[in-house]
Amino acid sequence: MLVRALTAPGLRRWCQGQRGAAAACFPLGRALLGVRGAEAAVFLQGLLTNDVTQLVAEGDAPTALYAHALNVQGRCLYDVILYRLHGSTAEEPHILLECDSSVLDSIQQHLKVYKIRRKVTIAPCPDLSLWAVLPGDTGSLPKCADQALLLTPDPRAEVMGWRLIAKKGANVSEIIPGSQVGDIQDYHRHRYKQAQPSLHSRPDHTRHHPAAFVLSLGIPEGVKDLPPGVALPLESNLAFMNGISFTKGCYIGQELTARTHHVGVIRKRLLPVSFPGPLPRAGIPEGAEILTQAGKRAGKFRAGGGELGIALLRLAHLHEPLCVPLAGDRVELRATTPEWWPKGAAK
Repeated sequence: MLVRALTAPGLRRWCQGQRGAAAACFPLGRALLGVRGAEAAVFLQGLLTNDVTQLVAEGDAPTALYAHALNVQGRCLYDVILYRLHGSTAEEPHILLECDSSVLDSIQQHLKVYKIRRKVTIAPCPDLSLWAVLPGDTGSLPKCADQALLLTPDPRAEVMGWRLIAKKGANVSEIIPGSQVGDIQDYHRHRYKQAQPSLHSRPDHTRHHPAAFVLSLGIPEGVKDLPPGVALPLESNLAFMNGISFTKGCYIGQELTARTHHVGVIRKRLLPVSFPGPLPRAGIPEGAEILTQAGKRAGKFRAGGGELGIALLRLAHLHEPLCVPLAGDRVELRATTPEWWPKGAAK
């Protein structure tokens, strides 16, 4: 179960006595957009896949939600994480929207088109910084936060650690004592595939073969993993990442998504992939076609770093040898089912 997010005073009390390996903090190249006003949640409710009204509900309201904004054809435009900054229902709703920084202008325009006369203000937040926090081991959590505006578990999956929002220029080592600033490429490698687990936690048949068991994640993020106007939300594992409500009211792009869900047939999904052999000097191009050994089209490579990446693949070919044809050669590729998926999800 995820621990509820705490603002600085509460977190300071809660964290006393916590022990664990040092956390790694990664400065994210994602933008924050403030949506504030009496109708903020109702406004976003009609534009996003998740039930945004949860953020302004009484009682145990969540502090963060994952969602997609879709176009009228039901394809993903923007992947976003929403953060609740107001402390109670008595306060004016104040929601931060995290998005890929390259689409900040277009998402502002998208929101303003549908704003009409709603009592909502929309403005970027250049004075804030966004960090991903990955504990040093699966049982450790950040120790304390004196300057944090918000520190909350990543709503997409427990394996993604925490999201930290702080004032621009804040010292992260003071917010989370003992933490270290990590290389952003290591954060992306974590999204694509996690390091090997400890020996005692591996299945018996892999303990004498360290390379035979690696926990796979495959968490998509940003326009490279989720190309605007191309990616479909359910193929992108949105339901597995707590990013969609099938009981809320209408929203843009709902029809195709709801129909696919109720039919229950999803033939392609985003999967973590790895390249066991040597790679071309230029790497694997985004959008490269993936084939089976027999030459059948199996999917497309989306993005990655080094020998790790993420691809949209037909589940029927998941356990077959796969390759990417490049300049007359074939680069071997292996796909795996993410460890955090529900059981039987790859069927």
